[in-house]
Amino acid sequence: MGGLESCIGNTPLIRINSLSKETGCEILAKAEFLNGCGGSPKDRVALSIIEKAEKEGLLVPDSGDMVYEGTVGSTGISLATICRAKGYKAHICMPSDQAQEKSDLLLKLGAIVERVPPASIIDPMHFVNRARSLATEHTSSSEKPGRGFFVDQFESDANWRAHFEGTGPEIFEQCGGLLDAFVAGAGTGGTITGVAKFLKSNLPKVKIVLADPQGSGLFNRIKYGVMFDPREKEGTRRRHQVDSIVEGIGINRVTANFETGRHLVDDAIRVTDEMALRMARWLVERDGIFVGSSSAVNCAAAVLLAEQLGPGHRIVTILCDSGQRHLSKFWAMAGNVGGETMLSLQTVLEP
Repeated sequence: MGGLESCIGNTPLIRINSLSKETGCEILAKAEFLNGCGGSPKDRVALSIIEKAEKEGLLVPDSGDMVYEGTVGSTGISLATICRAKGYKAHICMPSDQAQEKSDLLLKLGAIVERVPPASIIDPMHFVNRARSLATEHTSSSEKPGRGFFVDQFESDANWRAHFEGTGPEIFEQCGGLLDAFVAGAGTGGTITGVAKFLKSNLPKVKIVLADPQGSGLFNRIKYGVMFDPREKEGTRRRHQVDSIVEGIGINRVTANFETGRHLVDDAIRVTDEMALRMARWLVERDGIFVGSSSAVNCAAAVLLAEQLGPGHRIVTILCDSGQRHLSKFWAMAGNVGGETMLSLQTVLEP
């Protein structure tokens, strides 16, 4: 019998009945919001990175070591929980435009939370750069106990390896080795890279598709090899935070985790905010599934892919986190769900 970390992984793969019925494809979703520490796939990543740091002697339990990370929320929640269980403290830097309930939860978990204004990655006050500099300052300080450790989830190979060793094999086994496509969004890129590496090594013909929210450059990275659409005019691209209400996926810079597996991604599908909002409501109304914005993007992309492939295919995607973390922002815009709406799935997927 293990400790808290034994609650991580082996999440169920569920059939989304309404989407499967409407498309004629079997659309399955890995219920990663049921991971038992932070309630997202970031539990796998946080544990993987911390355990690697412990093996390398970079972290020592109950020594005063402080874990620093820049995150939009989910990784921070996973880190704060696991750090408490393992004898570390956590200092989380996050953009100030993220849902308030995420930082509220971090505070309840005992983390130090620093909300910083959204900024370009070249800005020292970008949430990732801020966390990195604080970790360096901690380590060099003679007044602070222990050392500072920068998690660096965007670049650490322990990120994608967590999914190569866990999420990917679980999906393969739960599907009995039979699936036609895997669809997922990318923030750090760890999930899609790790799962793609495992699935492609066992099923060379499986289709790997990126689900990308509006405002993100990853769609164009897959389609055109650059982080912007060649048709866009020079100077019109945003230099700061992704222009979307979707949290957790979408980015406008290259990360090591995404680039490691980019050659394995066969296609990309763009999902607008309106599509994500309507899909989130649809999932509650038709299936009783209450999830956040990134999960809604994944499901919308899975349906669009099903339309491309045609009936009879099996498509797997990810349900990242619960809608409870998105009440003040995404679900405030989606509104309350009443009786069944008359919206067709085609209407849900209108741009």
